[in-house]
Amino acid sequence: MLSAHRDSDVRPLPNAEREQKQIERLQKEAEQIRQWLDKNPQDRKGAQGKVRLSNRTDNESAKMATGKGVIQGYTAVAAVDEKAQVIVDAQAHGTGSEQELLQPVVQALEAWRKEDTQYAADAGYHSKANLKALAEAGIEAFIPDNGYRKRDERYAGQERHKAKPDPLWDKSGQEKKAKRFTPDDFRFDGKTCICPAGKRLYGHGSDCTINGYRVIKFQGAQRDCLSCPLRAQCLRTPEKTKTRQVAFFQGGRTGDKIELERMRARIDNPAGRRMIARRFATVEPVFGNVRHNKRFGRFTLRGRGKVDGQWKLVCMMHNIEKLAHHGYAR
Repeated sequence: MLSAHRDSDVRPLPNAEREQKQIERLQKEAEQIRQWLDKNPQDRKGAQGKVRLSNRTDNESAKMATGKGVIQGYTAVAAVDEKAQVIVDAQAHGTGSEQELLQPVVQALEAWRKEDTQYAADAGYHSKANLKALAEAGIEAFIPDNGYRKRDERYAGQERHKAKPDPLWDKSGQEKKAKRFTPDDFRFDGKTCICPAGKRLYGHGSDCTINGYRVIKFQGAQRDCLSCPLRAQCLRTPEKTKTRQVAFFQGGRTGDKIELERMRARIDNPAGRRMIARRFATVEPVFGNVRHNKRFGRFTLRGRGKVDGQWKLVCMMHNIEKLAHHGYAR
C-alpha cells in the first residue's frame, strides 16, 4: 500500500480513475442515507425508542442476534388453535423483539375470540405493556416471565443440560467473562447493607426514584474498597472506579406491579402450569413441522410485504396438510 502511494505521487496509478468512481459512489450512498434519516426521524424505532438496525438492501428488515450470530431478517409469528393445530394467524415483522408482536396478533384474532378463549404465549412476549393491554381488554392469558422455570420444581436440574456442549455450535474456544457481584450478593435488611467482603456500606440516597421505582442506594467507603482483595469481582473497571455503588428497588409502580403479580400467581398455580405445558404441545410441533419437515429455515424474499406473504403461504401449506390428514380432502 505504501509503495502504491509513493508511485501515485510520481505518476497516476492505472486504477486511480476506478478508485475515484468508487469513492464518489460511496459518498453518494452515504448522502442518501443521511437524507433519508433526516426525513424519517421516527421510522424504524422500537417500543423503547431504540432504532432498529437495518441496511439499504432491505430497510424493513432488522439485525437480530441469534445462537449462530447476528443475521439480517424478520421474525415470523403464528397463532395456533389447540384442538387441531391449525394456524389461525401468521405474521412476519422486521424486528427481533417478540414483545412488540403480541398485540398485532391479538388484534388479528379478535374476530375468532370468544368469551372463554384463553391465550398462551412464551416468555418472549411477557412485558408490562402487554399484560396491561390484555387485562384492559378482558382477555385471559398465560404468559410466563423469565423466572418461571426457576420457581417450578418440574424444571429442577435443567442447568446441567445447559452446560452440555451444543453439537451445532462449538463454543469451547470462547472465554467466559468473570462473574461480578450483583445486588443479590449483598446482604440488605432494609436499613443496612453488607458487601461480600463483610464491609458495611453507607447510605447514598434513601429516597430516590428511578423510572418510577423507589430505590435505596448505598456506596462503599474508599478506605474499604481501595484495599479490598475482591475489587476485580466487584467493580467493572477497578482501575478507574474507586468504590462500589449498589441500589435496591423497593416494590414497583402500582399498576405495573398489580398486573405482574396477577400473571405470576396465574401461571404458578396448577391450572397455569397445565396451560404452559399444553402450549408446548400446541404450537411448538407446528414450528417443528414447518422448519424441519418442510425444510423452511429462511425467507428468500425482501421487503416486509413479500416476506409476510411468503410466511402466510408456508402456513397455508401446513393447514392444507392438516385438513387433508383429517379427511376433508375425501
